[in-house]
Amino acid sequence: QVQLVESGGGSVQAGGSLILSCVVSGYTHSGCWGWFRQAPGKEREGVASMYTDGHYTFYADSVKGRFTISRDNAKNTMYLQMNSLKPDDTAMYYCAARRGGTGWPLSQSEYDYWGQGTQVTVSS
Repeated sequence: QVQLVESGGGSVQAGGSLILSCVVSGYTHSGCWGWFRQAPGKEREGVASMYTDGHYTFYADSVKGRFTISRDNAKNTMYLQMNSLKPDDTAMYYCAARRGGTGWPLSQSEYDYWGQGTQVTVSS
């Protein structure tokens, strides 16, 4: 059974940084891991993702240059380093994983497994 558990959310002032972690267990596939977020009243959107072979990463335009996705294979953990945070980054952040697939890696409909979410709040 695949399980994803996020941690690292919190409150920070604009311009600050946070790092989110996602421990993935039971995942034996090749595919994509990704981070998504959902702000109140808005649809869930893809933030960053990477193929599990580590060859490619993908970022939403709104976070390019500020966020970095990475993975520690030995720890089965995915990270999202978030720098230069803005109030617009305030949202519930979810990590997710998909089995294989050829669809757009930042499309939530492509993902099979989800974590419970961790809240990020950025104040101005």
